[in-house]
Formats: sequence, C-alpha cells, structure tokens
Amino acid sequence: MIGVPILLDLAFIWGPALSTMVLSFTNSSGAAPVKFVGADNYHFMTHIDPSFWPAVRHNVIWLLVFVFIATPLGMLLALMLDRGVRGSRIYQSIFFLPVMLSLALIGIVWQLVYTPEGGLLDGILGQGAHGSTDLIGNPHTALWAVLVEATWRQAGYVMVLYLAGLKAVDPVLREAAQIDGANARQTFWRVIFPAMRPINVVILVVTVIESLRAFDLVYITNGGSNGLELLSAMITQQILGPGNRIGYGSALGVVLLLISLVPITLFLTQQARSEKR
Repeated sequence: MIGVPILLDLAFIWGPALSTMVLSFTNSSGAAPVKFVGADNYHFMTHIDPSFWPAVRHNVIWLLVFVFIATPLGMLLALMLDRGVRGSRIYQSIFFLPVMLSLALIGIVWQLVYTPEGGLLDGILGQGAHGSTDLIGNPHTALWAVLVEATWRQAGYVMVLYLAGLKAVDPVLREAAQIDGANARQTFWRVIFPAMRPINVVILVVTVIESLRAFDLVYITNGGSNGLELLSAMITQQILGPGNRIGYGSALGVVLLLISLVPITLFLTQQARSEKR
C-alpha cells in the first residue's frame, strides 16, 4: 500500500530535485547542447550576480517579519478567541478568510489598496491625484508594502494553529496554576506556552518555509523586481526569462532547497523525539 505513494514521491519530488542538482552544474538553456561548467553557476551567484544577496536579505527580512510580527499577532488573536467571546466563530471566519484566498488574488486586492491616484490608501489619506503615495512603485517601500499583505494572511493561519494547540492543552494545568495563585499572564507563559511546545515547533517550521517559498505576492506585484527581489522569484526569472538560463536557475533552486532542509530536519527531529516519549 505504501509502494505506489513512494514511487509517486520519487517521480515527482526526488526525481526533479536530483535533476535540478545535476543541472546546476551545467550551462543548460533547454536548447543548446548541455556543457558541464562545475561550480561556475555558484561562483557567479555569490560573487557577480547583483541580485542574489539583495534577494537573500529580503528573504531574511520576510522571515523576521513573520516571526516577530505575524506569529505574535496570530497568537494574540488565538488567545482572545480562546476565551469564548461572543461571536468567536464569526471572528475566526473573518480572520481566517485571507488564508482561504489564493495569494495571487490577495496581491490583486492589495494592488487596489496601494494604487496611486485613486487607490483606497490614497483615499483614506486624502492624497488625491496631486500627492499620491506609490508604495509599490518605490523600491524602498515596496517590500514593506507587500509584507503587510503577507502578514495579513499569515496571522490568520498562525491563529488557527494556536487555537488548535490551546484546545489541546489539558485543563488541569490551568486549574493547578490558578490554585497556585498565578495570574492569566503567568499561567500562559509558564504553563500553557511550554505545554504547546510541539505546536510551537510546527509553527516555526511553517513560518520558515512560508518565508522561503514566498513568490505569488511579489510576482503578481511587479515580477519580483524593483525592491521585491526574492530567491523564488529569481529562479522563475532565470529559467523562464530571456535566455532560459536553466543551469543558473537550478543552482538558485539548490540553494533554496538546502536552506529549506534546515527547518524540515528540525521538524522531523522533534517528531522523532515525541514518538520516543
């Protein structure tokens, strides 16, 4: 029964991954004869390509915003809804709605917000056509504008995960903390939060992976340029752009894969330890 899934996994996951690793050491363009170039693609990536390190920096910023803004915001929403406030089901649906929308659609919706000379933001600020605020067109603000969109979606996702974790915590722990005289803040940080260690690991892994695979929002905005350079967007630009630099795009893909393996390994290690317990 597991033979067919394993074959499918090898064919559609590991097969392309290994092929990408091989292609990363070539000058493949999909048309001309393939030539082995060794580590030239990686040398060009780290020493010559002016877009690589800005893309890495933007991915790091994306991760930090998710960790220190989106995740605490999602946790706060989960704590508020876990108290059983009236209409909590409605609030959950509202906050989770962005997660149900495709990232491409979210990008289009927020373009209507950020559009200068008539966008929602200009209307709120009262700028009008003579003093429009072009956050997306400015390379210094484009990344932060898109991060607002990403945080809007990510917070709802984290909220649902923490809500599930809070519901799974044994009520006896809360009662014991109250008997010992702990207030609500002490109960959460010293009792509830440590008890949710497995869900914390899952959220950390999901957050890292989501920040690395960020693509849709920046690509729908401006194709991943003008201050929105990301590794995922660079891969698409190199492979599908002029010249079809499949070899160099594969090298970028290998770097992204190696970085992604870190949180995945952390998650699998945590799962193995939990099963042993």
